[in-house]
Amino acid sequence: MRQRAEVVVVGGGAMGSAAAWHLARAGREVLLLERFSPGHTAGSSHGPSRNFNVAYERQPYVALLVEALRLWRELEDEASVRLLDLVGMVTHGSSAYPELDATRAAGIPGEILPAAEAARRWPGMRFETDVLHQPEAGRLDADAAVAALQSAAVARGAVVRHDTPVLAIEPRGEGAAVVTEDVRFEASVVVVAAGAWTQKLLGGRLALPPLTVTQEQPAHFALRTPDPDAARTWPGFNHRPGPGDEWWPADIYGMYTPGFGVKAGWHGAGPVVDPDRRSFRPEAAQLRLLQRYVREWLPGADPARLEPISCMYTTTPDHDFVVDRTGPLVVAAGFSGHGFKFTPAIGRLLADLATGAAERGPAAFRLGR
Repeated sequence: MRQRAEVVVVGGGAMGSAAAWHLARAGREVLLLERFSPGHTAGSSHGPSRNFNVAYERQPYVALLVEALRLWRELEDEASVRLLDLVGMVTHGSSAYPELDATRAAGIPGEILPAAEAARRWPGMRFETDVLHQPEAGRLDADAAVAALQSAAVARGAVVRHDTPVLAIEPRGEGAAVVTEDVRFEASVVVVAAGAWTQKLLGGRLALPPLTVTQEQPAHFALRTPDPDAARTWPGFNHRPGPGDEWWPADIYGMYTPGFGVKAGWHGAGPVVDPDRRSFRPEAAQLRLLQRYVREWLPGADPARLEPISCMYTTTPDHDFVVDRTGPLVVAAGFSGHGFKFTPAIGRLLADLATGAAERGPAAFRLGR
């Protein structure tokens, strides 16, 4: 069976759903195809929490932060759901924070606190260096965000089809065919936001940077003492290793997740995997190190009471995103580890590329950079 569509979006995670929302807002006919069922845990966009971390120094990230905050609020209003709680972020373990000047220049407030003052404010955490505190940062509900993006897109006329794996994408002349088990969709433009499956779908067709897929293994740790105000009083955090922390496999991040406890995880330290052949099991040595971190640096959390989490990162060698267009294909990839906060702003970039409002993505995000 053949069907015609103006724009097909392949991938119903955060970025694909955001692209569909923006395209529908622009009055475009858009079809979103997602290989899994709603609320699945097979990719990178699931789970109850992500940091809305604003500790960035480089453009275009700082500009995207400002845009993303505005767009998250617009999505909340449109979908009638709360997604972002500005409980603040703390970054520590460093002797200098150039992010402060860059974000202040964009109107994002911040301050440097002595370790003793930070410990007084947040007794569930341990600090040994000055701390960068940014109050207009916080926590996103990832599951609710993806659902809100899709419902808002559908309300504006988009069609969303779950349980519809895409078998092939075939550029043809000024358009492209998207092949599923039952239907061959002929589209003017195809937005590919397939996460860990990007290389499998587009490898050999585009000059993609190497995309490394890893299985990451954060965990939720119970509070030592129940705290009904924890959702409001715990900030998100980034922690960079310092002297004596050579045992760390990577930087660490975390946040309090309402109903689950304190989430903590090593940043991009998991084993390389095939997204179709994951174990979903935590790597024992890294999990023990994570418990050690909680024991030494998060006195408010219990290292013995935890629930491991399995998710995937898809990263480029320079850790910058891929957001670009070539011919009838718009590509979005490599967001893992720090992309979720930018979701609605990335969706706007993808929609602009799909509609011709922009010819190429930002220079730092282009194919062939």
